[in-house]
Amino acid sequence: MRDNFNIKNNVIVITGAAGLLAKQHIEVVIENKAIGILIDIDKKKIEKVKKYYLNQYEDTSLEFFVGDITDEKFIDKIRKKIIKKYGKIDVLINNAAVDYKVDIKHKKLIKKTQLKNFDLKLWNKDLEVGLTGALICTKYFGAEMERKKKGIILNIASDLSFIAPDNRIYNDKSNIHIVKPVSYSVVKHGVIGLTKYTAAYWASKNIRCNALAPGGIKTNQPKTFLRKISKLIPMKRMAKDGEYKSSILFLISDASSYMNGSVIIVDGGRTVL
Repeated sequence: MRDNFNIKNNVIVITGAAGLLAKQHIEVVIENKAIGILIDIDKKKIEKVKKYYLNQYEDTSLEFFVGDITDEKFIDKIRKKIIKKYGKIDVLINNAAVDYKVDIKHKKLIKKTQLKNFDLKLWNKDLEVGLTGALICTKYFGAEMERKKKGIILNIASDLSFIAPDNRIYNDKSNIHIVKPVSYSVVKHGVIGLTKYTAAYWASKNIRCNALAPGGIKTNQPKTFLRKISKLIPMKRMAKDGEYKSSILFLISDASSYMNGSVIIVDGGRTVL
């Protein structure tokens, strides 16, 4: 049964590779001796990621690319490079999304993200990255899987793919009304639709597509926020660093061989309430 979790030498493409959750995707790749193709638009952040992992681990097979996943020419260029070097793409993890840091330090952004004032530039950008970008990557990298008649696509959804954000947790005693942007919820709901469509479309080509819907990860959030969100979660806490890795490995390996078009919710029970 352990062999079903083996992803050694699999070529795994990860978008949004400089993001918070990407750390766990990357560590799954490294710890299981797979080959990681890491893509992010933020050059400074991806350089930090590169420096960290190349210093932290020995004998890693990671490649780093800076660019925009909504640019079809860029994605096609990456596809060609991967195929020329490795001859295949085994896994695509559509992880990229815009997640604005909406807090007291960003007052202008707070106003723009309130529903009555919502800036359509933010809306268009969020949908472009979170949905259009995922579609483009699915289109180009999935086409290579179709040619090989084998592949796995993992889309990263959210607990907010199933529930509305409880905006009360973002606010303190001040009169500033902070909210989770409506576009984030819409994108994450859309990811589920993309997952189901892709799963049905390519099932006959031995390509599976599933989604992981994680809850929040505890980092350095304010104590007030942690106290409020913990009350919404039956397990009374956010996820620990690394707590999603086993679920990721399951979904991108043959251990989930009969799972297709499904969503695994890993949120401490928040969405059951």
